[in-house]
Amino acid sequence: MADNSAVKNLNLIGAGTTVEGKIRTQGSIRVDGKLTGEVHAAENLAVGITGEIEGLVTGRNVTVGGKVKGNITSVEKLVLESKAVVRGDVKASKLVIDEGAVFDGKVTMSENRPTGQNY
Repeated sequence: MADNSAVKNLNLIGAGTTVEGKIRTQGSIRVDGKLTGEVHAAENLAVGITGEIEGLVTGRNVTVGGKVKGNITSVEKLVLESKAVVRGDVKASKLVIDEGAVFDGKVTMSENRPTGQNY
């Protein structure tokens, strides 16, 4: 039996760190530094208040407290906190925009229903 605990890890890009390129993780990631490129998280993705991402963002649950310039796809829930600045299109099943957040783009909301169930 494989140990999946290593797969569900938390990755951190700290404040003052700059990364260029593509990041893919089976776990979660928090960005407090600057990332130019793409980031894909199978679990949660958080952009801290000092975090900046320029590029494509994809995750199960995405929380933005900093800045994102690019499209965001959230499989479940996208939260734009009060200091967030997002310039790009977003796609999510659930969307929360706190008062004070800046959002410039289009929203596409999709239903995330388990297959085989009728509502």
